[in-house]
Amino acid sequence: MDQQPVSPADRHSTPVDGVEVLGALSPSRAGDFLTCPLLYRFRTVDRLPEPPSADAVRGTLVHKVLEDLFELPAAERTPQRAQALLEPTWEQLCAAEPELGELFGEEGPEVAPWLASCRTVLERYFTLEDPRRLEPADRELYVETLLDSRLLLRGFIDRVDVAPDGAIRLVDYKTGRAPGPGYEAKALFQMKFYALVIWRTRGVVPAMLRLIYLGSGEIVSYAPDEDDLRATERKVEAVWRAIREAAETGDWRPHRSRLCDWCAHQAICPAFGGTPPTLPTPAAAPPPLEPVQLSSD
Repeated sequence: MDQQPVSPADRHSTPVDGVEVLGALSPSRAGDFLTCPLLYRFRTVDRLPEPPSADAVRGTLVHKVLEDLFELPAAERTPQRAQALLEPTWEQLCAAEPELGELFGEEGPEVAPWLASCRTVLERYFTLEDPRRLEPADRELYVETLLDSRLLLRGFIDRVDVAPDGAIRLVDYKTGRAPGPGYEAKALFQMKFYALVIWRTRGVVPAMLRLIYLGSGEIVSYAPDEDDLRATERKVEAVWRAIREAAETGDWRPHRSRLCDWCAHQAICPAFGGTPPTLPTPAAAPPPLEPVQLSSD
């Protein structure tokens, strides 16, 4: 069976000799396990391919346009320039990954209305921030840190802003809608994960975590403290222990929720009458979870 490519993080990590690492975890994979252990298995252990969705590709395209927008001089970061970047950026993405263009055609959505929806999302960004007044310290920043338990945390932060006084703000763009009441904690977990990595690597607790929801035109901000980040570390460690237990027992049980409606693996999910593939390694021996490497920094 075809497998997904290795995590993009591997293009940024470099091996370090003499370090025995238990495993690696990103906020996305931790979120997968919290959502549904079987989904984590399908994505991380089996590495099953998933067809790209129009919503996910919209996110990829808009993120790339916003990343490139900050390459321009401040005065040129206008709505008009962002719109002008959209189609050339889409063409570049399709050239790099031809399967993205295959989303649209005879049986899929038309590309023109889809691009129009991307334009709407970009227009909404400028109602929330003025990029001419911002000078990010980093964009699409790869970060990693090794906890005392020898668990490697890693991932990519959309944007890092650093104020003249050294205060750090972590920013993440979301092309969907802001979560409803009761779901904010789940949405902020990713940002607290990144804040934990920044704290462990730089010795500074980020002053602000910001989620920019371009689907609904809302901003969610949160100011963490050390207690928050210690609690996040405990949660991450607990998730990792649960993952290892599932790996050792082979018990990757599904968890039904509304998110199942968007899952690409319903046909092989026992919650929907399907049969998962045989585990790639014996259940008694924990399979390789996320590829494990350490930065030489």
